[in-house]
Amino acid sequence: MSEAIAEYPRIMRRTLHDEVLERLRDMIIEGRLEPGQRINEGQLGAQLGVSRTPLREAIKTLASEGLVEILPAKGAIVRKFSAKDLYQILEVLKTLEQLAGRMACAQASDATIEAINALHQRMIALYETRNRLEYFKINQAIHSAIVAASDNAVLMEMHGTLQSRIKRLRFIGNEGPVKWAGAVAEHEEMIAALLKRDGAALAEVIGRHMDATLVRVREVL
Repeated sequence: MSEAIAEYPRIMRRTLHDEVLERLRDMIIEGRLEPGQRINEGQLGAQLGVSRTPLREAIKTLASEGLVEILPAKGAIVRKFSAKDLYQILEVLKTLEQLAGRMACAQASDATIEAINALHQRMIALYETRNRLEYFKINQAIHSAIVAASDNAVLMEMHGTLQSRIKRLRFIGNEGPVKWAGAVAEHEEMIAALLKRDGAALAEVIGRHMDATLVRVREVL
C-alpha cells in the first residue's frame, strides 16, 4: 500500500501570494504593464480582486527579481532596461549557460536529461498551437533545468537572478513567425546535443542561441 501511494506526486497548494505574483509577472512579460509604468495598487488590486496586502507582497518579490523598482515618492515602477543592460545580462547568461551545459552533459543522470527532453516536447506542442505565454514559460524552464543539471548551487542562483530580470525582453524577442521559428530551431539543436551528451556542441549552440536572442530583442527595443 505504501509503495503504491509513493508513486503519486504530492498535491501542491498555491497560496494567494503565488497567484498574485504569477499574474503580475505575466502582465509585465506580456507588456500589459509597460516598462517605466507606475503600478497603481488601488486600480490593479480592484482589477485582480485582491487587497493591497498580497499585492504589495507580490510587488516586493518582483522587485527582488529585478522586474520592478520601488522608488521614493514614486512607488513601484516596472523596470525599464536599456540596450546596454540587455547586452551585459545576456553576455553573462550565455557564459553561465555554456558552463552549465558542459557540466550537465558530463554528469547529469539519464533521468534528468530525459526530463529536460520532456520539457522540450511540451514546448514544441505549445509552439504548434501558438500559445506564446505558456511556450515562453516552458522555454525558460528548459534553460533553468539545464543549469540545474550542473548541480552547482552558485551557478543556479546567479542564473536565476539574471534570467528573471529580462523575462519581458526575451518574451518580445520571439514576436513574429520568423524570429519564433529561429528560436525553436536553436532549441532543437540544444536538446539534440544534450541527448548525445556532447558538451562542446551544446555550449556552441547555446552561445549561438543567446547571440541570436540579443539580435532579435534589439530589433524591437
